[in-house]
Amino acid sequence: MLITNNVIKMTKREATVRHVQNLTFIGKAGSNHWTTMDSSHGENSAASTSPMELILIALGGCTGSDVAIILEKKRARFSKLEMKITGERAAVDPKVYTTIHIEYIVEGIGLREKDVAHAIELSMTKYCSVSAMLKKSVALTYSYSIVEAGAAAGSLKPAN
Repeated sequence: MLITNNVIKMTKREATVRHVQNLTFIGKAGSNHWTTMDSSHGENSAASTSPMELILIALGGCTGSDVAIILEKKRARFSKLEMKITGERAAVDPKVYTTIHIEYIVEGIGLREKDVAHAIELSMTKYCSVSAMLKKSVALTYSYSIVEAGAAAGSLKPAN
């Protein structure tokens, strides 16, 4: 969405998805990079990431990008940012996600908890378009941990 002279203009995105064989498809959008998707169904075993897994991956990539940009602007020295995303799906068709939880693990030197918390909150409430779409139909929660870089294994300190 673009706002020019108080007029809101929507931006359009397009994607192409092609059948390869069985339940394998490839798709690409504006970046022009092909992504392989596959589903297990009946006798077919998935040879690639499923479309529903891609939703979780897209959520992690979207919010992760936001958090990284915000932490960099705050001059927070992080060396690792990882999101572990778990989703629970309905038992009957359509097997939509009913809950999704994101666990952020941020590693760095002298990271301030308020900077990490603020970056995640801004992503989840203002910037991440994937989470904004999902929140309309999924219970979306998150937590985070901060690890001091170079700290001994097992010294993960939950921050909330």
